[in-house]
Amino acid sequence: MFDMGRRKFITLLGGAAAWPLAARGQQPAMPVVGFLRNTPSTSFDHIVAAFRQGLSEAGFVDGRNVAIQQRWAEGRDDRLPALLADLISLKAAVIVANTAGAFAAKAAATTVPVVFATGSDPVRDGLVTSLNRPSANFTGVTFIASELGTKRLELLRQLVPKATTVAMLVMPSGKETEVERADVAKATQALGLQLVVADATSRPEIETAFATFAERRLGRLEVEMIVVQAA
Repeated sequence: MFDMGRRKFITLLGGAAAWPLAARGQQPAMPVVGFLRNTPSTSFDHIVAAFRQGLSEAGFVDGRNVAIQQRWAEGRDDRLPALLADLISLKAAVIVANTAGAFAAKAAATTVPVVFATGSDPVRDGLVTSLNRPSANFTGVTFIASELGTKRLELLRQLVPKATTVAMLVMPSGKETEVERADVAKATQALGLQLVVADATSRPEIETAFATFAERRLGRLEVEMIVVQAA
């Protein structure tokens, strides 16, 4: 986690809320907080709720002293540039984004402050120059979930030492998914295992994936969507 991320975010909003009266004529009546994601808007209510709660705990309430503008690409990354441009046109004081949204902002070379959450390594991915000093207008948090794929595989290998096939069910969500997929593929190859990957972005696709796994007799399920087949 970036230690300065939360404080920078609060400072940005606090400063926006305290703009001098002379300057407010050129700014929105209320500071705009942009919320940008490439994912579908459905099934992510818990993220929005947590986001609103975090803002509230910091003293920022939607409709009272900030205006939250949500933009969802609904699984289409090609829509992100237009959604980002829309938030910029609203003079957003800060944009909160997931990994794909942050990359869109990076590509657009916007100067609007961006706070991101990513499951990958933001330094390796080129979002920031370092964890201690993110630099420029980007900061955020990282839980480096992509690094856990190989660890889960190691644990499953211990649980099912005779496994011959590993199936991985993932929701394509950007660079962190690609990194985890590549890491797991490399690890399974090193272990002499076969890897079966299925992408799913909806319940029907998940059901189809599990039907495929069942046909291939992949009978073990790990909570992080990795399935193994024993010999």
